[in-house]
Amino acid sequence: MINKSENEGGFITHLTELRKRLIHSFIFLFIFFIGCYFFSEHLYGFLVEPFANAVKESGLERRLIFTALQETFLTYLKVSFFAAFFVTCPFILVQIWKFIAPGLYKHEKIAIIPYLILTPILFFLGGILVYYLIMPLAIKFFLSFESSGLSTGLPIQLEAKVNEYLSLVMKLIFAFGISFQLPVVLSLLARVGIVDAKFLKDRRKYVVVMIFAAAALLTPPDPITQIGLAIPLLILYELSIFSVNIIEKKNNKDA
Repeated sequence: MINKSENEGGFITHLTELRKRLIHSFIFLFIFFIGCYFFSEHLYGFLVEPFANAVKESGLERRLIFTALQETFLTYLKVSFFAAFFVTCPFILVQIWKFIAPGLYKHEKIAIIPYLILTPILFFLGGILVYYLIMPLAIKFFLSFESSGLSTGLPIQLEAKVNEYLSLVMKLIFAFGISFQLPVVLSLLARVGIVDAKFLKDRRKYVVVMIFAAAALLTPPDPITQIGLAIPLLILYELSIFSVNIIEKKNNKDA
């Protein structure tokens, strides 16, 4: 009976601790969301810069339009939340760490800390790749289908919507950021013994197909963004095999 009461007390304590960590994360996210909203126009300008730079070469006057009264306001809200989440991700990871750390041994803590540091770095690298390389190339690719109307009698010219453009940019940044967590996931699976280097090498040809299929699902239906996501993931997969191999050697040495 005592053991049962102790177990219930420990479970309630863990739930209370989890609740506290979640509340702290939401408060931190909300504060940054409010702060980001005051700078939402600047954030919008930052996210729209790849489009502005890519269309300068066309020599035509360009604009982003909105077709609903509330569209721009809702877009600013989405941009503010996206930026706030991007900034608070490290804080959320710290809260997760503080929740699980008391139940870990010292060597387990040492093993997990590099992954907590690497996760936001890889997400940030994915976002940089989208912003500085993938989006400019994709925009130029889509603009290449414009027509002056000499053969059809009517010109075909892009008038992008604010909401659709920014949703595309944020979707790509999120997709690349999540996909770049591949080395972290595979390394953690290797540490718990679910996968090993031989397993990853033997299934490389299947993984190539899966990566290109995932790239097709996570990105717009154009070759630029799909290849732009697939190639870095293939490189990260090879780096994952290398890191898993190192983990195996270390585990064998410790054993």
